[in-house]
Amino acid sequence: MPCLAKNTKLILVVEDEVLVRVCTAALLEDAGCQVIEAADAEEALRAFETHSQVTTVFTDINMPGPMNGLLLARAIFRMRPQVQLILTSGRGSPSEAEMPAGGHFLPKPYDCEQLTALIRAA
Repeated sequence: MPCLAKNTKLILVVEDEVLVRVCTAALLEDAGCQVIEAADAEEALRAFETHSQVTTVFTDINMPGPMNGLLLARAIFRMRPQVQLILTSGRGSPSEAEMPAGGHFLPKPYDCEQLTALIRAA
């Protein structure tokens, strides 16, 4: 039984590690979400601008390139503050001041139930 109503949420998953991204996307799809994947912040911004129906952005904090997940989340918040922001990392948690307004932190390793509970709460 899906954790979320079928196709009610469009989630943008941003993760530079391919296996982690693919597994997370599969877990969310099994939970009833539609998923868009991005390998870095720049790709994520392009996808976010293209898909106005995105309800949640789930991003790793530590990514290669000029923009990490915290900067990405802040940019998304400035564009559409109603979008739910969930950030993750296996390298410690960001301070409250580093987190975007309304953002949630989910430490790695996480499981589907933890992630879908956060998404469902939005």
